[in-house]
Amino acid sequence: MECTVDTGDRPAIMVTNDDGIDAPGLRALVRVLVSANRFVVRVCAPDSEKSAVSHSITWRSAISVKRADINGATAFAVSGTPADCTSLGISGSLFPSMPDLVISGINKGSNCGYHMLVAYSPCVYSGTVAGAREAFFQGVPSLSLSYDWVGGTSNIDDFTLAAEACLPIINAILAEIKNKSYPQKCFLNVDLPTNVANHKGYKLTRQGKSIVKMGWQQVTSDAQGGQMLSTMTMETNSLTSTEMDASTVPPQNLLFKREVIGAIVDDDDTDYRSLREGYITVTPLGVLSLAEIDCQAYFKELLPGVTECFSSSAL
Repeated sequence: MECTVDTGDRPAIMVTNDDGIDAPGLRALVRVLVSANRFVVRVCAPDSEKSAVSHSITWRSAISVKRADINGATAFAVSGTPADCTSLGISGSLFPSMPDLVISGINKGSNCGYHMLVAYSPCVYSGTVAGAREAFFQGVPSLSLSYDWVGGTSNIDDFTLAAEACLPIINAILAEIKNKSYPQKCFLNVDLPTNVANHKGYKLTRQGKSIVKMGWQQVTSDAQGGQMLSTMTMETNSLTSTEMDASTVPPQNLLFKREVIGAIVDDDDTDYRSLREGYITVTPLGVLSLAEIDCQAYFKELLPGVTECFSSSAL
């Protein structure tokens, strides 16, 4: 399935996401990249929505891949997760070379605070960030892009504006990569404000601790209770359901669906606050999420006592 492309001096960008290959955010980003006529654009994205799957990977079974028709790009739709798509796309199995940059997005909904965390946090949510993180794991520069979609305010054209607003930082990163001066110890998470047409510019931020709190509601059918969107909000007037067919569930089984029960908002000078103020937030991320200093100190005192207690009880 390998395809040959004459890249010339143009850098290669591979795009993935978690909303699926037909999502308006990805399509807008690809259109803007192709229209710039500066890049070789490749797409390796899920064949359906894979929001909130985190950094999960397909391990026990094969994944299917099919060509997708996206003007100006070489594209493949994959049955796997965002992390699968990134891993496959940079492996050399689909494309003739490794990309210079991987971009995951544009996600429909922001990824601030704990929403972005994967694998090492109790909040295992963002597939968009995972798509970029997987490239980082493999030594490929990457960034994740998310637009702060608000129902009733945002529209599909905002994804194009968001993509255009990201071109300067994409060009700057590629220039640094070409000069071999781009840092290897981080990747970037970029969030674009709801009123992206009037954004206040880029702002370097740090990850906050804002998080949506969720619970469980017992239901009698999958349609009851609304549909959880990739923005971690509920769509209560959805007429269709892409989830389980409740008619196939044995009557003795109970059905439960997630529901949003509140939010904890970090109002310090963090990504969430800056995004709300209208900035395009740029947050460097790494591999590890270290525990708070006070937790380290607590267990430093606890562990010696645990060893002593165990030794005494064994006697």
